[in-house]
Amino acid sequence: MADTVGMQDIRGLDIDKMVKGFALINYIFKNDCMVSSTSADSIRWYQETSADLTATSPSDIEHAPGATPETLEVSWTRNTSYVREYMAESTISEMDVRSADIDVLARTLLRLTRAVVKKVDQRIYNVITESDSPSTIQTFATTAVGGDQWDAASYAGNPIKDILHAKYLLENQGYDGNRAVLYLHPLDARNLMDWLIAGKGSNFPSFSSDKVQSGTLMQLLGVTIKVSTNVTSDNAVMVIPQTSCTWKTHTDTTSRVIEDPGLNRKVRVYERGEAILTDPNAVVYISDLQT
Repeated sequence: MADTVGMQDIRGLDIDKMVKGFALINYIFKNDCMVSSTSADSIRWYQETSADLTATSPSDIEHAPGATPETLEVSWTRNTSYVREYMAESTISEMDVRSADIDVLARTLLRLTRAVVKKVDQRIYNVITESDSPSTIQTFATTAVGGDQWDAASYAGNPIKDILHAKYLLENQGYDGNRAVLYLHPLDARNLMDWLIAGKGSNFPSFSSDKVQSGTLMQLLGVTIKVSTNVTSDNAVMVIPQTSCTWKTHTDTTSRVIEDPGLNRKVRVYERGEAILTDPNAVVYISDLQT
């Protein structure tokens, strides 16, 4: 049987390409992950012990010429993670399809993709921050370094000192702090900008022209600052991108159209994968940003 006009309109669109384009724009955390593929439903991976290798007293790495060198052993913790599935769908009526109202389809695809992307990014955030309960990653509170929160009265806090301290902690572990990315909740980004401009009369930082595509707000102290509602308000996290976290892709962001002739078209968007925190020393969690 020949396709109806509506069916031809639907099939004539490269829906999966459109969804992948939407996803690329909306991902914040995943874009900064190392991405690799997996075909299994479980992932075995190893997290290297972060402490520096040292000799046990009274032994010492420094020894007399000709003496037997000290034996130091690197250790790893073996972990197993499991692939997670993220899926959302919506139904478009035959009437909307026949009217060739492409905006309906495009908006539906965009909203479904955003829903899936938000959940994937939220999972990555939870992994790199250890669900806002740091145990292996580096962490400190603003009140312990900058002296006060970023929204404190009379601009008593010092976000610059906090950011520099987070950068120092990364550099002290051997990472390039000028590659670092700082993630902020929109409210904390507002407080930072207010401190910079109104509080200290600073020159307005240069904004990135690709903010819409990358989520980048600005560059400050050699650090790229990005904003996401997936960041828990009152906290921030600084990472070394492509190093701290790996996203294991089982199924990339994908779409399917399920046709029910005469009634509707069901549009489905899904993704399968899991985030793993491979390098906890490449993450610094900053708490207590708000009074």
